[in-house]
Amino acid sequence: MTSVSQLSPPPHTTDTAVLLVLLPVTTPDSRQQHRIQVALEQLQQQLSPAIRVLKIDEATHPAVVHSFHAQQLPACVLVRQGVELWRQQGLPDAENEVALLFEKLTHNDPTYKVP
Repeated sequence: MTSVSQLSPPPHTTDTAVLLVLLPVTTPDSRQQHRIQVALEQLQQQLSPAIRVLKIDEATHPAVVHSFHAQQLPACVLVRQGVELWRQQGLPDAENEVALLFEKLTHNDPTYKVP
């Protein structure tokens, strides 16, 4: 598993938001890592092309993870054009959060159209 990876990237546009998935330093559990990878790939499929999912591992990129001052890891931060739109502790749940993430994109900019 790579430390920073973009999952099934959507076409790049300047308006593409990024869902940062900040992962803690953990001992390797290949089954758990596989479940996380599969869940994030499914989420990326549902969010494309409006939102890119980007995993950031604290073990490899501690400064990046710590720069978000997350109280607990894992955590998710939705950003677009350098502006934080939403965050939560824990891993994203594709079933419950896809609509919420799209709503956060349009709430902060009513003129923004989800591709």
